[in-house]
Amino acid sequence: MNSLSIYQRALGSDFYRLHPQIQQRFGFSSLDHRACIGRGIMENIWYRKAFTPFLHLGTMRNIMFPQQGKNVPFTIENYAYVDGFGRETVTWIRKYQFPNKTRRFDATMVYSERKQNIIDYLGTHQHLAVEIELSVAENGGLRLRSKDQYFYEGWLGFRFPMLFSGFADVCEWYDDEQETFRIEVQVANPRFGRIFGYSGVFDVEYLSVAPDAVPQDVKPVREEKRD
Repeated sequence: MNSLSIYQRALGSDFYRLHPQIQQRFGFSSLDHRACIGRGIMENIWYRKAFTPFLHLGTMRNIMFPQQGKNVPFTIENYAYVDGFGRETVTWIRKYQFPNKTRRFDATMVYSERKQNIIDYLGTHQHLAVEIELSVAENGGLRLRSKDQYFYEGWLGFRFPMLFSGFADVCEWYDDEQETFRIEVQVANPRFGRIFGYSGVFDVEYLSVAPDAVPQDVKPVREEKRD
């Protein structure tokens, strides 16, 4: 088992160009028995009404949602564990506390030995697998850009046509002046433009978590291995 985090492995020496707070946030693996829990406010969550049916479909598997708002309380749960296929895995479980409903956006990231990069499995059943390009932003943050996407269900597997999906551009960084973490996300379709996004601030807490104590509700219902 590799003791480096999946982000250290993907970035190589560039990992140490990240802000120290970002290195701490993304620098642990399952061997460290740690978790990072973020709590804060999404200052703005938005979506384009034209994509409401597409986003509504995503709510069935906790992949985006057709709801918007300002100053929405949220949490993000990052647990590192080894999945059923022996892959180093990190959860990205985001919960948004709207006045009338809690929305979730679930993902699990793994390190692909074959691709030597991160694969992001979206949703509760890992139906969508997204290749991720990592880089260090100018502000010392971690930037994640989605690339090719694949859909898997049983024997069925195919490259997902981007006409019906979007590319994500995510940046997490540490604001030294405000002493807080910040995140900005935008999902856009190459033909039709922006679909969905949010921006917010949060603080983090690091927990000691034994491998068998990772909460079951942050893990996917079904695991897929086609990376």
